Amino acid sequence: MADKLKVTLIKSTIGAIPKHRATVEALGLRKLNKTVELPDNDAVRGMIWHVRHLVKVEEI
Repeated sequence: MADKLKVTLIKSTIGAIPKHRATVEALGLRKLNKTVELPDNDAVRGMIWHVRHLVKVEEI
């Protein structure tokens, strides 16, 4: 596993269900095409798994 993950919001949350919208915001993603670096742990991976259709993930 890598130390950090680079997560980018690539699809809008406008049509997403409220739980997915809240998960994206909890990841720190507010606007489209914005990127955040997050620690690579099970909690973050689980959140990303739920919204994998909205985000792009790279290991760094």
